Amino acid sequence: MTVESVLDTVALVLVLIGAVLCLTATIGLLRWPDVPSRLHASTKPQVLGVLLIVVAVALALRTWQAVAFGIPIVLIQFATAPLAAHMVGRAAYRNRTTDEDNLYIDELNHSTEQPGATHTESRPEN
Repeated sequence: MTVESVLDTVALVLVLIGAVLCLTATIGLLRWPDVPSRLHASTKPQVLGVLLIVVAVALALRTWQAVAFGIPIVLIQFATAPLAAHMVGRAAYRNRTTDEDNLYIDELNHSTEQPGATHTESRPEN
């Protein structure tokens, strides 16, 4: 067995694992009932799946250009996926589409703050 065949096999396994992780992210987005669960499903396995696929492509091509092309993809995924999930979660909280009974700690609820504390976000009342 040559080094090239081992690297090709590792790349194949990484692509398969990455694709399965992206698939589980999609299934979780469709099947889970509430916004926080869907946010978890859309960020964690999806970002790891894309990372594994980019590493697999770099291993399969074995060029520095592939590595240089993959680094921005991974960095953009690491930056945008958590930010997008944060903004969607905040919007769901403001619109009261989250299941409040399942919130263990409500960090955005400012009714428990000290008197005189200032806050920049408020949740609209129904």
